[in-house]
Amino acid sequence: RAKGFNVLHPMGWDAFGMPAENAAIERGIHPATWTYDNIAAMRTQLKRMGLSIDWDRELATCDPEYYAQQQSLFLDFLAAGLVDRRSRKVNWDPVDNTVLANEQVIDGKGWRSGAPVEQRELIQWFFKITDYSADLLDAIKTLDRWPRKVRLMQENWIGRSEGLSIRFALSEASKTGFSTLDVYTTRPDTLYGASFMAIASDHPLAASVAEGNVEARGFIAECQKMGTSLADLETAEKKGFDTGLTVDHPLIEGETLPVYIANFILMDYGTGAIFGCPAHDQRDLDFARTYGLPVKPVVLPADRDPDAFSIIEDAYTGDGTLFNSAGLDGLSIPAAKEKVAEMLASHDLGGQPVGQKEVNYKLRDWGISRQRYWGCPIPIVHCNKCGVVPVPKEQLPVKLPDDVSFEKPGNPLEHHPTWKFVACPKCGDPAVRETDTMDTFVDSSWYFARFTAPRHTSPTIIEDAEAWLPIDQYIGGVEHAILHLLYSRFFVRAMAKTGHLNLSEPFEGLFTQGMVCHETYKDGHGQWVFPSDVIKDGETARHRETGEPITIGPIESMSKSKKNVVDPDAIIEDYGCDTARWFVLSDTPPERDIVWTEAGVEGAHRFIQRIWRIINPSPEAVEPQGNAKESQVAEAETELRRATHAAIKDVETHIEALHFNSAVARIYQLANVIASTDMSAVSTELVEDAKRCLVLLFAPMMPHLAEECWSVLGASGIVSEQAWPAYDPSLLEVNDMTLAVQVNGKRRAELVIAKTAGESEITERAMELDAVMRAIDGKAIRRVIVVPERIVNVVV
Repeated sequence: RAKGFNVLHPMGWDAFGMPAENAAIERGIHPATWTYDNIAAMRTQLKRMGLSIDWDRELATCDPEYYAQQQSLFLDFLAAGLVDRRSRKVNWDPVDNTVLANEQVIDGKGWRSGAPVEQRELIQWFFKITDYSADLLDAIKTLDRWPRKVRLMQENWIGRSEGLSIRFALSEASKTGFSTLDVYTTRPDTLYGASFMAIASDHPLAASVAEGNVEARGFIAECQKMGTSLADLETAEKKGFDTGLTVDHPLIEGETLPVYIANFILMDYGTGAIFGCPAHDQRDLDFARTYGLPVKPVVLPADRDPDAFSIIEDAYTGDGTLFNSAGLDGLSIPAAKEKVAEMLASHDLGGQPVGQKEVNYKLRDWGISRQRYWGCPIPIVHCNKCGVVPVPKEQLPVKLPDDVSFEKPGNPLEHHPTWKFVACPKCGDPAVRETDTMDTFVDSSWYFARFTAPRHTSPTIIEDAEAWLPIDQYIGGVEHAILHLLYSRFFVRAMAKTGHLNLSEPFEGLFTQGMVCHETYKDGHGQWVFPSDVIKDGETARHRETGEPITIGPIESMSKSKKNVVDPDAIIEDYGCDTARWFVLSDTPPERDIVWTEAGVEGAHRFIQRIWRIINPSPEAVEPQGNAKESQVAEAETELRRATHAAIKDVETHIEALHFNSAVARIYQLANVIASTDMSAVSTELVEDAKRCLVLLFAPMMPHLAEECWSVLGASGIVSEQAWPAYDPSLLEVNDMTLAVQVNGKRRAELVIAKTAGESEITERAMELDAVMRAIDGKAIRRVIVVPERIVNVVV
């Protein structure tokens, strides 16, 4: 802003979700009360911290004013074909009692509750993010101001692959009603190494088998207890159920492959079926070893003997040439893939080719249904006569009822006595509302667009959105790489399709910041303890009130659950908010975690006191030290000007690169130069100018101290409205050079002289140096060698 740009830095509260609902239930209060009380407290703290926020644009996702427009977007997406409702196997969090997207399952557990997830078959609402799979992937190449790791994470999550769709003939078609089993594979080159087929527990063929088989039904039920993400399946013990069915091998006449129901296959990925090649896929190998299936290697690493090469514990997934594969022997993997594709394309099964090339994506549609109260209601009514009916826009918002009870388990909206019962908007007959609410990631996927028109009666004003978007610099956690950041990219595309934005990407620049960390503490009962309740005595600690021993735990990211948080109000009371701001910025590069320590805060506070003494020194500190020579004055003034303008340039560069700790270091250096300047050797005007520049440089970081210093200096206006200081490039040019002066090759002194000096002047000045004269000691000078801008060597 100081450099003349319009800057929008608003504030919003991502306020819906299970944490607020659970906290309210625990305290016996309404989630809205809990949420708005917390917002009020945090707003007060943020204002005390002096953050430069446009509070006129403040919004909260739980406000009907906000979620009314979100419901309007949902209806527009529905009309545009971007919303779907269907039955799907989902991740169910048994603690939060809600559905989780695959992205919200971390190591097989709910990302909030930490409970192991289960599988359930539910009718869900979906945003069709897969409509944009190719576009979302291709556009990653344009995000050159995003961290490479985030771009790579999104590329892997979208997961484009080129492979082959293969149709296997089912040998026992009459038993099941199925004649073929379709598989998508990226490794058709390994087809000669196939030893089994595996299908997902919710594959239609598995359901057919289970109709007359109790054991199959039991195995399928066991599979339901697992999560639905690929990460879960990678780590789970590989289990299967032999269906008794077989398929014909498409390339080896007379060979059949047994068909298993397996717990490591997902219906949502590919076709829900695979052919297993144990020698070249670790999951397949683990499964084959468990069930005694053949392991036939068909890819030979370079320089290995085909007669001696075998697979024991680890599948071979590297490069090589084909062997044990009939007509493919000797081919590279890419060539073998092409050859298999040609062979299967020429085979016929039921009037269609056995194999066809296909592009596939790992990305799946975004399930947004959540079975909870504290979320944005989905604006849909279910009518026995009309079916699924959108709520007319003039009836929005569909507000949450205030009178809810959390006494019964599950979603309070489902058993509300009145809210869910309405007249059908189409026919007027009795109908019921949709009781699922939206995933909170919907709330946070478009808020940045709403900031541009926070009070408007439609989601955006195109002209205002075009003026402010895309966001120039976005700062957020890397943990949202495949959650919020990916969903937001989908949302701008959906909003563009429905006429709300003229935008292709939401965030031009992305910076992933580190976390603020602190030691953790537990009492004798294993309960977490706040740092403010702990007194440390060296390596031990005790409770401030009870005196009981406290166990000091590891340093972790600050979190409410572990209570290793520092109350901003306490810091402000003890040190002032500028100390907290300065410490956070000065201690560590912002992309790394920062460890909050009392010693670090005290060090920041000492520097603030030093700054104050520099700007507002005591009378004794500025008393003349004597009469400086004219040459000393010129040298001191040049040095002060140069240091000031160099600091302006460097601080500006570091801030724009988000290297705040480096900017802080340069401010320290300028402060040191000002403090060490001989006040008798420089003009008062020059010193005051350097001090004003110092204040302007630290003002964005310590605004309150800066305003006080600005006033003391007698400068006009207020710092926050001043332009950023300009530096003079000519002052940054180094006009002098430093030469090492040697006598008979031994270094004796240094000579600082103008770069324009000629060889004779350099020689003359070097000979005048005291150290050189002592080293010569009256000896005859044979010659003087001058190496430009490097050394002077006097040979005697």
